[in-house]
Amino acid sequence: MIAASSKDYLWTGLGLVAPLGARVRGPIPPGVTGISIDSRSLQEGELFFAIRGQNSDGHDYVGKAFERGASAAVVDEAHIERLPPSGPYFVVADVLSALEQLGLAARLRAKARVVAVTGSVGKTSTKEALRLVLSKAGAAHASAASYNNHWGVPLSLARMPKGTQFGIFEIGMNHKGEITPLTAMVRPHVAIITTIAPVHLEYFANVDEIADAKAEIFSGLVEGGLIILNRDLPQYERLLSAARASPASYVASFGEDARSDARLLNVRIGAEQSEVEAEISGQRLSYRLGVAGRHFAMNSLAVLLAAKAFGADVEISAHALAQIEAQPGRGERLRLSAADGPYTLIDDSYNANPASMRAALALLGGLDPQGEGRRIAILGDMLELGDNGGALHEALADDVEAHHVDLVFAAGPLMKRLFDALPEVRRGAWAPKATELTAAIETALHSGDIALVKGSNASGMGGIVKSLKSQAHLSQGTAPC
Repeated sequence: MIAASSKDYLWTGLGLVAPLGARVRGPIPPGVTGISIDSRSLQEGELFFAIRGQNSDGHDYVGKAFERGASAAVVDEAHIERLPPSGPYFVVADVLSALEQLGLAARLRAKARVVAVTGSVGKTSTKEALRLVLSKAGAAHASAASYNNHWGVPLSLARMPKGTQFGIFEIGMNHKGEITPLTAMVRPHVAIITTIAPVHLEYFANVDEIADAKAEIFSGLVEGGLIILNRDLPQYERLLSAARASPASYVASFGEDARSDARLLNVRIGAEQSEVEAEISGQRLSYRLGVAGRHFAMNSLAVLLAAKAFGADVEISAHALAQIEAQPGRGERLRLSAADGPYTLIDDSYNANPASMRAALALLGGLDPQGEGRRIAILGDMLELGDNGGALHEALADDVEAHHVDLVFAAGPLMKRLFDALPEVRRGAWAPKATELTAAIETALHSGDIALVKGSNASGMGGIVKSLKSQAHLSQGTAPC
């Protein structure tokens, strides 16, 4: 095995001591190649943070982390005497606080231009589009997956290499006040709000309160920064007022509104791509998105405004968007085999809310099944919608009808409201839990069908996707849609 050189280290061992506020037990490692909070995915040479979560304590997995090749572990004083003696350890008062401090140090040492993204829908896909586009202009670093909460944001910051030129971070929230401390760590030069939708209504009185919570992202903005807003939103003026009270010097907008700085002129939705015509700060462009969906096209405008603000070539940035690929659980297309031939599965199982559900049903309606195939929606509960949750599910019946969905399978008590509102001809099956629905779905699927799977992550719709994949071999070639 060849030892890493100092230039290969994300952090040197000595360079970790001060930002962590740690005492060291055992020999200080020469450096670490990455940061991990999960012993299962940890790679050799990484630093393991023993984070305590709701259901587990990272201190219980320190031994496993060292077995997988961790260079060192960050642990707290309360546990150090109960851990394997070999180490090495960085011992701190609180592990999560130490991770936050390391994230702050990473933000300070990198001279990167930073963009932060929030919104009710489209945060992760917009962040990934920004990663793709900005990497064409320089060394880019972005949050992994949907690491957008109280541990995901500092972890993403701590992983940012010193030489990063562009930092892209996703910031999420369930409650008022959660974004403020996160944006204070990220300190973005550009802040984007993709959209505002009735999400987490269990914790908010109305959508305006959600807009106010999302606007907290402005508070951490670097003095003189840029805010990018969706001009088509009913809450636009409310957000604009908050933006004007922030450290921002500029506010730019995107949307179909003629006054938008980035205006969507036309979008043609294909099977797996979108053809977009837009005007970005007076420059007319035609470009292709590697994913299908009007919402993706809309958010691409915000991406191009951010790229322009950072000095990237807008035309090059637009053409780079053709390389975007849908991710597992977020619209990935799979070609699977039923008993009588291939069908298409759209895996959008990672999360759902009324806005994203309507967008997914619209996308399904725009796709053409093959032969005798049908459009099939396999839907799970949308959670955290509060007292109005049942009505919001029932209202989706209009979307099912408008987008010519032939058959609906529904899982969960809330989705029963939708199922019961549908005409008999569109009812596939309903079950209290997603796991109880799989057999009926497997029996119903036939060659040429296009099946969409969507629901909140906790509704377990990902299990249906996993089961369908295990029951059918992946075919070769392009999905028939």
